[in-house]
Amino acid sequence: MTSARVSPGHPAGRSVVGYGAPGKGNTLLNYCGIRTDLLDYTVDRNPYKHGRFTPGTRIPIHDPSRIAETRPDVILILPWNLADEIGRQLAYTREWGASLIVPIPSTTLIS
Repeated sequence: MTSARVSPGHPAGRSVVGYGAPGKGNTLLNYCGIRTDLLDYTVDRNPYKHGRFTPGTRIPIHDPSRIAETRPDVILILPWNLADEIGRQLAYTREWGASLIVPIPSTTLIS
């Protein structure tokens, strides 16, 4: 299994990535102090964001295909208002047992 870089800050040695780079998600990341010590990267469907970084937290933004390449253990869904749609898009991640987490309005784990 190929996985993303795991640093000592990752929970239980798991690889964690984000899905989406919306303004509201960046506000959450900055408020909580989440940086690359927790999220290896985030992905976004908008090609104009690829190769850039989230404001303030400097988390790299990649094409969503990166998730299939690195097979992370946990995916944090940042545009929580689109969680159902994104959950359907990420259904293939069940192949390797990835968990999806929706942080707002209350933290929800989707296995």
